[in-house]
Amino acid sequence: MTGAPRLRTVDVDVQSPAPPVLPAVERRARIPAGFRAGGHSAGIKTSGRPDLALIVTSDGPAAAAAVFTPNAFAAAPVRRSRAVLAASGGWAGAVVSTSGSANAATGAAGDEDQARVGELVGAELGIGGNAVLHLSTGIIGTRLPLEKVAAGLAALVPMLAETDEGLEAAAVALRTTDSTTKVASVAVPLEDATGAVRAVRVTGIAKGVGMIHPNMATMLSVILTDASASPDVLRSILRPVAARTWNQLSVDGDTSTNDTVFLLASGAIPEAVVTAGSSSAAALADGVEAVARDLARQQAADGEGATCLLTCQVTGAADDADARAVARAIISSSLVKAAAHGKDPNWGRIAGAAGNARVADAAVLEAAGMSTEVARARAGTIAVVDPDRLRIAIAGHLVFDGRSGGPQAFDRASARADLDAPEIVIRLDLDLGAGYGEAFGCDLTEAYVRENSEYTT
Repeated sequence: MTGAPRLRTVDVDVQSPAPPVLPAVERRARIPAGFRAGGHSAGIKTSGRPDLALIVTSDGPAAAAAVFTPNAFAAAPVRRSRAVLAASGGWAGAVVSTSGSANAATGAAGDEDQARVGELVGAELGIGGNAVLHLSTGIIGTRLPLEKVAAGLAALVPMLAETDEGLEAAAVALRTTDSTTKVASVAVPLEDATGAVRAVRVTGIAKGVGMIHPNMATMLSVILTDASASPDVLRSILRPVAARTWNQLSVDGDTSTNDTVFLLASGAIPEAVVTAGSSSAAALADGVEAVARDLARQQAADGEGATCLLTCQVTGAADDADARAVARAIISSSLVKAAAHGKDPNWGRIAGAAGNARVADAAVLEAAGMSTEVARARAGTIAVVDPDRLRIAIAGHLVFDGRSGGPQAFDRASARADLDAPEIVIRLDLDLGAGYGEAFGCDLTEAYVRENSEYTT
């Protein structure tokens, strides 16, 4: 898979440039050099499924960067990880994940529990608790069962392996309501100081198919690379990537208390040094974006109760911020999502969502590269959409063209048949500039309502 997907057939003359072509993604857990990983069933989940994951560095700490949820109820693992990265300057020796308890809204006791998990991991690995990053997912308001975590870690650490199978096991242990294991990997050629090309690996794992509407992060994800890069370089890569990928993902419009993405570089290929502003930094960023984009698509396609992936591509916007705002508004609309489930080519709902799209908050705009002053001025404003210039295509059928009278005649039966597919693509041309943006969601089904009405029972 390379770049953004294209519509099969659409009579739309789009003048804005195509998005950059990204490296081809392989959906396999190819572990980069310098990491060991594994997963285990510690009994945190009542189902007995794997619920404890651990990723550790093989030789000293790794450079690390992260993006976290802005939710005011940020969970204990989020607060703990922020503190670890702040104290270390962006270095870590392990990532631990517990699935089955969010450890959110648990007060000071929850913070103490999370710190204790770090101590347990550190003791097992001999690295100290302050070198451990944390992920947790599950029901809000429940504390971690520390005795089960301790016993699980003692069993898991001897099983850690620098193998694809070890990373796959960690990805499985991340899951809660996910029906699939989400992994993505790319090979990235980087030039070393002598001009020789060194191939590095970028691989990510992720979970999360409900309570999905991120802001500066996603549900839970860890991206690993064996390139050599500083924490500052990793931060400069991760924040804009998150703005273009996971921040453009929505399953149900709810932002989690635990959203976290980690990016770690082991430096196991020391010749592949990535410095700020270099061609190698750009190449690594493309690799990270390819992995993040594919993971976001996997999460959207596996949305709770979903039967199809919903992709919206917007071209011709005044700028990228407007394009992303319009795309996200459309895939976040409950009416659009319901129409997608009913295979109904209802373009009016799409137009309505586009016309009320609001630009992201200032932090997201800055992360995507906008200056602080401009970001503050643009944040929360309505994206520029001119109905007399707008064109909309659904599953390859041109349904609205503002420059040709608006509603277009199309074969509704054929459109409904084309909507009966694993992926529905909606494309808009705003005809106002060169801005591009895309977003990923899914249909809204009875199964989603049923699953979430019974979640804690």
